[in-house]
Amino acid sequence: MTVYVDDAVTLWRDRRWAHLMADTLDELHAMAAALGMPRRAFQDKTSGAHYDVDSDLRDRAIALGAVPISRHADRALVRRVIARAKAQGRGEAP
Repeated sequence: MTVYVDDAVTLWRDRRWAHLMADTLDELHAMAAALGMPRRAFQDKTSGAHYDVDSDLRDRAIALGAVPISRHADRALVRRVIARAKAQGRGEAP
């Protein structure tokens, strides 16, 4: 099982933001807790179960073992991870 963090691509409030996702919700919440993120930051929406992380938190997540994925270079993997996150957001996956 794996935790993933995509490219820090979204610019908002002068910072780049990425998505922290995982194969399981338990792994996702554990990584978020290790990063010091409150559970209220969890986004369980139709866009997929994830946490938004800025580029600094993205770097820390990678240092803690998250796998960086690129929307440009890892398209098949990104599609799989996002599909899993969406299923989790709908309550269809652990």
